[in-house]
Amino acid sequence: MNKKLAAALSGGAVLVLALSGCSSDEGDKVGDWAKTFCDQAKPQIQKRADAHQIIISTAADSKPAEIQAADSKAFQDIANADRALAKAVEAAGAPPVDNGQKVQQDAIKELNATALAYEGLKKQVDALDPTNQQKFADGLQGVADGLTKIEKMDQNALSKLEEGQLGQAMAKQPGCQKPTASVPPKTSASPNAGSTPTSGATSDSDSDSGSSDPTKKASAKPTKKS
Repeated sequence: MNKKLAAALSGGAVLVLALSGCSSDEGDKVGDWAKTFCDQAKPQIQKRADAHQIIISTAADSKPAEIQAADSKAFQDIANADRALAKAVEAAGAPPVDNGQKVQQDAIKELNATALAYEGLKKQVDALDPTNQQKFADGLQGVADGLTKIEKMDQNALSKLEEGQLGQAMAKQPGCQKPTASVPPKTSASPNAGSTPTSGATSDSDSDSGSSDPTKKASAKPTKKS
């Protein structure tokens, strides 16, 4: 039932700071800025990865109340991490690149805006009624649609920092490398447990099974395009 959210996350919502390539003539100031920021950012990047994994690993046959609790916590964790990343950018100061102050302020603004958006999703999830499976499934569809809209904000949050010489310097810092989620994927004896959690649609056999579970039907709907 949580496949919709997993599909939205796999579509680009995960903030990845790891970049390819590096320059041998990077200035010391740029490298120092990257180290200052990435050292502070590392635990927040890990927190985001763990939160994303919680959503993705929520079993398709989990109970509505379990999905509600997992998604609510994950969205709040991501919001908290984004706010902490904004503070890390602020604490590091303006990066020593062209228009550095604007780059810094834009990143802070985008990260705080994304945090607010995730808190909005948390409130939306918290308001769902887990005792009514059909209404819960319909509401979860709305949450997935909202998450898809946040993707662009999420991708833009630190995009300017990831460009050019500054991005190359950040790519060399361990703190800004793509993390491995520390939350292990859940396993289940259910036949659905083996399906790929990031898929936006179920297999033909699932969709044709005539299952009476309305939440599973909702998870089989293709993601709406904005």
